[in-house]
Amino acid sequence: MTAETVHKRVLKLMGNRFEISVVADDRIRANELIDLAVAEINRIEHLLTTFSDDSQTNQVNANAGVAPVKVDREVFDLIARSLKISELTQGAFDITYGSIDKSLWNFDLNMKSLPDAETAQASVRLINYKNVVLDSENTTVFLKEAGMRIGFGGIGKGYAADKAKVILQHNGVKSGIVNAAGDLITWGTRPNGKPWTIAIADPDQENTPLSTLNISNMAVATSGNYAKYVIIGGKKYSHTIDPKTGLPVSGIKSVSIVSPSAEFADAMATPVTVMGAYVGLNLINQLQNVACVIVTDDSKIYTSKNINIK
Repeated sequence: MTAETVHKRVLKLMGNRFEISVVADDRIRANELIDLAVAEINRIEHLLTTFSDDSQTNQVNANAGVAPVKVDREVFDLIARSLKISELTQGAFDITYGSIDKSLWNFDLNMKSLPDAETAQASVRLINYKNVVLDSENTTVFLKEAGMRIGFGGIGKGYAADKAKVILQHNGVKSGIVNAAGDLITWGTRPNGKPWTIAIADPDQENTPLSTLNISNMAVATSGNYAKYVIIGGKKYSHTIDPKTGLPVSGIKSVSIVSPSAEFADAMATPVTVMGAYVGLNLINQLQNVACVIVTDDSKIYTSKNINIK
């Protein structure tokens, strides 16, 4: 038996870089525990992925406009929570985002111009969370229009982080961090008893912290325009598309959300970007136990009323 220390493993899961850290006094046991977390994340990926024809997500998508599809209660409940976030953000978050015309919005080097407003609008014509019909009694999901697609790109990583944390806690891990490509959940404290220190990336220098937060039992998720973008006519356009207009969002470099759950933090980061600094801050300030840090295109930093950064 040795002193407690942080045991960490970095690996690719759900197509993203995950970093799983647990505080333990036994390296072998720590690795066994991390294995359990990895297995849980792989299980969730199998349920939610759109890269496998037999996933429940793709079965729902394949039957869009045709028939309801029975899914696991877990998937059903995640979709139901997603729709509530869509209502909360007035559609700025939308689980039917998967139907966007990817041939129009590939954000690679071949993209030299933006589509006109009419073409952009047409590219998002099937995005409408109100056309997702849930039957709680039979746990079925039905997409009203043929061609609609749901996807968990805006919430799935956070959900997986939360579930991995639960598995670790149930197996006796009192402290740790599950970091799903920047969407992370913390619990407990560092081995020295102090809170975890989380860095918020500077959107202009991704590997440099803009600020740090001391947190415990909270999650942080960040959406930034530095992850994927194109420059057209000297202007930077992020990969975040407004689901209402079909055009890239501008005005905000990054949004970091702090909340008790990684799922909610993950789901709220992008819609606050879409809503803009003023409207986004106003929404966050109305929510309990939720905070945010927004960096605008002119490098101004805005924080919700319940957050202190240093």
